Amino acid sequence: MTPNTLPRFLATALLAACLGSTLAQTVQDNGVVRVKSAYNVDDTIARLKADIAAKGIRFFGEVDQAQLAAGAGIKLNRSTLLEFGNPPLGTQFITARAEAGLDWPVRLLVTQDERGDVWAVYTDFNWIAQRHGITNRGEQFKTASGVVASITGAVNGTTADKR
Repeated sequence: MTPNTLPRFLATALLAACLGSTLAQTVQDNGVVRVKSAYNVDDTIARLKADIAAKGIRFFGEVDQAQLAAGAGIKLNRSTLLEFGNPPLGTQFITARAEAGLDWPVRLLVTQDERGDVWAVYTDFNWIAQRHGITNRGEQFKTASGVVASITGAVNGTTADKR
């Protein structure tokens, strides 16, 4: 993140934190949040990546898991893992507890189920805080939650499903 994108990111994070609570969002016991996309897999990935870039968030990589499975002779529905993050924010969790690095950078899975529905799936940040026993980064986790809710809002801002 460059100094020029930091104000834009912070403004986006603040807006997302405010709006994030209005989105229908539920979390399972295992911390998985599923947001149904209104788009096909390719368009969902493109919209998510465009929103990540527009927010000035660093994109680390994309893993086509279905392609990897096919290379091993295994059939897998479409499944692509996106990794991205904001080091000035994300590394604060790691400084609180080194093991939090298991959950950073942010991972967002775009997957297609047997019915053809496309989902953007991620780990709830409050669950991550509890998992690692991090109690002194509440504002940072709130910001991260708002940002990922805003990003997944690029594919459907109103539907999240606990499964």
